[in-house]
Order: sequence, then structure tokens, then C-alpha cells
Amino acid sequence: MLQKSKFTAFVELGKFLAQFSLNKNQPQETVLLNDRFYTSFEELLALSQSHNGWFTKEQVYFAVQSWAEALTEENLTKWLSNYDFSNVQPKRVGLILAGNIPLVGFHDFLCVLISGHKVLVKTSSNDQHLIKFLANYLTSVEEDLNDFISFTEDKLEGFDAVIATGSNNTARYFEYYFKDKPSIIRKNRNSVAILNGVETHEDLVNLGEDIFRYFGLGCRNVSKLFVPKGYRFDAFFQAIFEYQEVIHYEKYANNYDYNKAVFLMSNFKLLDNGFLTLKEDSSYSSPISSVFYEFYESLSELKVRLENNKDQIQCIVSNDLIENSIAFGQTQKPQLWDYADNVDTLEFLISI
Repeated sequence: MLQKSKFTAFVELGKFLAQFSLNKNQPQETVLLNDRFYTSFEELLALSQSHNGWFTKEQVYFAVQSWAEALTEENLTKWLSNYDFSNVQPKRVGLILAGNIPLVGFHDFLCVLISGHKVLVKTSSNDQHLIKFLANYLTSVEEDLNDFISFTEDKLEGFDAVIATGSNNTARYFEYYFKDKPSIIRKNRNSVAILNGVETHEDLVNLGEDIFRYFGLGCRNVSKLFVPKGYRFDAFFQAIFEYQEVIHYEKYANNYDYNKAVFLMSNFKLLDNGFLTLKEDSSYSSPISSVFYEFYESLSELKVRLENNKDQIQCIVSNDLIENSIAFGQTQKPQLWDYADNVDTLEFLISI
């Protein structure tokens, strides 16, 4: 099928998603197929937390709006202009998706289809409804896409390449099982923030967004702070007080109580504000409701360390303290060209 028809289908999907926001859903007469899909999608959004307790209304609407903003004609044109799809021979690409945050696997789904391949999707049991709904919308806008999209609940079979996302443990299984196929295997990663003590209140409020969005479940969430020797956390705690409502979500509160108790029973020294604990720790991966921190003396030495550990890090947040860092508050707003693990998915798909 023509590249243009796929492009148009995703633009129409972006327009459809743009009708839904946390404050007010507003149908637009110019959006295709609203008579078939608008009410059903409203109902699905309302049911999302019953499908996954972490998928609260606020978090699901944030994900939907993020994709609405990404899937514009301008963004898609800018992204795809860097690639040549003319020699792509359609293959069947298997996707094994994660389910930690809403629609977390949709970028891989988009990449496979927009590059000209067919997609075979194995969803996570934690997020199996949203992406299937969007696939149904796409195939209704462009019927030829029916031949390019399929889902399975069984073991992946009959594929030419695979993109699989999982934990470090499951990644070892994936690497063995898919060793004879072209693949991208994604493992656990975490994001870090580097502070120098001169951040504004607004910077630190925005850092709270990087920490608490999706309750900290995403690989782009900041789970580790690097702070200068002697740093005091007063301004940090004052700024993130805006996120105190997070403790009213039962699943988050349960994690906060449990992880705090484990830390205290182990006699770890904690900083605590009633909904987030800070623990000095060299690890990058902190449990839900906790952020690790570490002091640094030399920014240049820290840069070397982060470069050496880049396979464990998804994003680095700072006020331009390090090359290619992301501004505070932007980790959960990636552009289409911001690839997970810095692996260019479209280049991989063009090459298979």
C-alpha cells in the first residue's frame, strides 16, 4: 500500500485523540468516524483503571494527549523526512510490548507500520485494550491496513524480525529465543537528574513531573538524583509538595508504606516528606515512591561515569550541565524522533 495512505491514517488518528482531554472531551465534526468510535473510546478511557490499577484517569489522558500532540502532519513529516523507505520489502515484525505505562509500545507499532512492514503484536496483559482500539480505528480509516496489523495472545510465530521489551531477566530469554532473527531487545533502564544547587523553584517543580508522572513506573521517569557535595534538599521538598496528592492513590500509598518500612527495618538513613523517600544509594533503579541520590564532587568525573553506564540510563535531566540532557519536566514528552535506548528503530526496520 502507499506510504501516503499510512501517513494520512496516523494523522487522522492524531486528530481523533485530540478530542479527549482530562478537563473536557469535545467531539469535532471534522474528525473521521466519530459516529463509530468517539463514545466507545470515552467508555474505554473510563474503564482503564479497572483494567490496570495504575492507569488512573489522569495518567491515561496524559498519554492520549501526548500522542495527539505527536501525531500531527508537521511532526510526522519532520520525522520521516530523514529516511528513505523506497527499498523496503515488507516483512512481518513481531512486537512484544511492555505494559508499565499507557500505550508504552505504540511508538514501535507506529514505526513498523510507517516503514512499510507488517506488525504482529503480543500485548502485555497490563495494557491490552488501548492499542487494540487505536489499531481498529486505523484500519477503519484505511482498510488496507487490515493486511498489515495482527495481534496474538500466543507465542510469536511466523515473523521475520522482532522488537521485544522486558526486564533484564526476560531480555536474556529474548536474546536466546530470537538469536536467529534481526532484533531489538530492550532491557531495564532508568533516568537520572543532575542538580547543581542553583535550580529555580520552577525547575524543581518540573523535576517533580519527571519523578511522579505515571507514578514513576516508566523508564523515562527520574529515579536517581546526582547533587553536589553538601546539597540541602529543602528547596527540592518545597517544590515537589505540589505532587502530594499522589499519596491518595492506594497502589502508590501501599508501595510508599512498604518500601519505607523495608528501608527503616534495614536501618537506612532516609529523607522523607510523607509521600516520597530519598535514600543515598549508588544504584540507578529505585523502588516506587522512592528516589535515590548520590553526591558528586566533579561534574567532569560524573560525565565519565554516566557515559560508562549509558546502557543503564534512558534520559539525563539537567539545566544543560551535560551534553544532550533533557530540560526539567520534559522526560515524558518525547518527540517521534526520540528513540528508546537511543536505538533508531526506523533505521533497524529499513535494514531488515
